[in-house]
Amino acid sequence: METAKSAQLFAAAKQYIPGGVNSPVRACRSVGCDPVFIERAKGVHIWDVDGNEYLDFVCSWGPMILGHANPLILKAITEAAAQGTSFGASTPREIELASMVVDAVPSVEKVRFVNSGTEATMSAIRLARGYTGKKVVVKFDGCYHGHADSFLVKAGSGLITLGIPGSPGVPEDIVKNTVSIPYNNPEVLEKTLRDPALDIACVIIEPVAGNMGCVPPAEGFLALLRQLTSELGIVLIFDEVITGFRLAYGGAQQYFGITPDLTCLGKIIGGGLPVGAYGGKAEIMNCIAPDGPVYQAGTLSGNPLAMAAGIATLKQLQQDNFYDELNSKSAEFAATLSEIAERTGIPVTLNRVGSLMTGFFTSEPVTDFDSAMLADTKRYACHYQQMLASGINVAPSQFEVMFVSAAHSAKDLGKAAEMTEWSFKKMSAK
Repeated sequence: METAKSAQLFAAAKQYIPGGVNSPVRACRSVGCDPVFIERAKGVHIWDVDGNEYLDFVCSWGPMILGHANPLILKAITEAAAQGTSFGASTPREIELASMVVDAVPSVEKVRFVNSGTEATMSAIRLARGYTGKKVVVKFDGCYHGHADSFLVKAGSGLITLGIPGSPGVPEDIVKNTVSIPYNNPEVLEKTLRDPALDIACVIIEPVAGNMGCVPPAEGFLALLRQLTSELGIVLIFDEVITGFRLAYGGAQQYFGITPDLTCLGKIIGGGLPVGAYGGKAEIMNCIAPDGPVYQAGTLSGNPLAMAAGIATLKQLQQDNFYDELNSKSAEFAATLSEIAERTGIPVTLNRVGSLMTGFFTSEPVTDFDSAMLADTKRYACHYQQMLASGINVAPSQFEVMFVSAAHSAKDLGKAAEMTEWSFKKMSAK
């Protein structure tokens, strides 16, 4: 595989951009190679600057649920751009997308748009603190909620991949108000939430962890979390930046039948453009300025391009049987991958919820941060390089998710399975 142009661009990028990338995992350090630079994409395929073609399972880390360069989304963006790209003022499209989100997501009575998932989660915990008058945020080990100071305690994703336990530059005075506890541990959960010494404003959780790899909630865990937070007057926040409009049209809360107080969204609701949102009960949302004292603002919040792309995306997700078909083919694909691992003797635990999945290179069940850390990252790095060389683009980290889109055909999934078997056989022969 020729990568000379990518190598030249990476060398140039490192002169002007820290590490040569604008998001750390893209540097591909954990998988032992340099990144390829992508030039274009269409459907389920992406092409790098050297002309190499890949079948894509990163899907821009989730939002491309309809595939790349979806014609209806491109049409909506083009029409919106012709009228102006940003006004710093209210637009009709904000109302249209807001009403679609409110209609879709069970917990959301009002919603505020922002520009990223990080902005959404950061704003949601500020709102929860303002609403309750309390300080402490409880999160879960290995769950990543963006790079705001309060969340960089035992966070997942890039921090795990790079082996960074937290982050310099985060004041102790801030993180002292964040408590991180094990995911899927009901005993620790109840003990923490009932601790009279803690002044807990909110609990924030990925209802399906996606940033230590795909880790589903244990049976009854979300229900217990909902029961305890309701009983104790603690605001429950679902970070559905990944799962929102991915597992079901109403997100993980519809999928599992658990309704939080606040929900954070992103990715899919922008159709591939930068976007985030947080919403929930009107009583809580009415605390945001200008109606209430909790301040949050943004020049590009609700910008017309992102709103147009989001509307065009959500309209297509309303098709009959869209999620049944997507989740069904994802289940078949995951079963095939598990069979390949067993047949080739490669120890892999495959976790899947809906169209999200991760193959952990370990024979042990993966149910939380500690068990995810048992995965063989060196073996994953070898697999990544072999898959890329065979034209399959998967995440450059063991601790990320593989995304299946509606645009992936049976033939596409068959090719990915074939190349996975080739990669596993090659590793088992070593």
